[in-house]
Amino acid sequence: MAAELHITKVAVGCAEIETLRERLMSRAQAGETFITTRFRPKREGELVGGSLFWIIKHRLVARQEILGFEDDPDGKRCRILLSADLRPVRAHPKRAHQGWRYLAGADAPADLGGDEAEGMAALPSAMAAELSALALI
Repeated sequence: MAAELHITKVAVGCAEIETLRERLMSRAQAGETFITTRFRPKREGELVGGSLFWIIKHRLVARQEILGFEDDPDGKRCRILLSADLRPVRAHPKRAHQGWRYLAGADAPADLGGDEAEGMAALPSAMAAELSALALI
């Protein structure tokens, strides 16, 4: 993940990563999925190749590569095209916000490794949240 600019977004209505994964995969096709937003990011050219980091329970918990931007068929919204690969990251505290916010590459949390990600997925979400709040994971 060498991109210099990313964005963050709250996963509204998702209490855990699996809920978010199910929501995104319901509209995935050919390894891509999307979200819609009312406002196209002004720095969209810098974001392609970067990631959208998801916030759940005031923590950055996962990311998806940003593949591009396009107008929604209704013409009033913008689609952010994302890789269907939802990657867990080292949980990092982040205040909730509306819409999306920019995140500098230097401030982005690292991906969880293979064994690390499997171990995290096996933890009950309440325990993972507690360990993350204590900065142990």
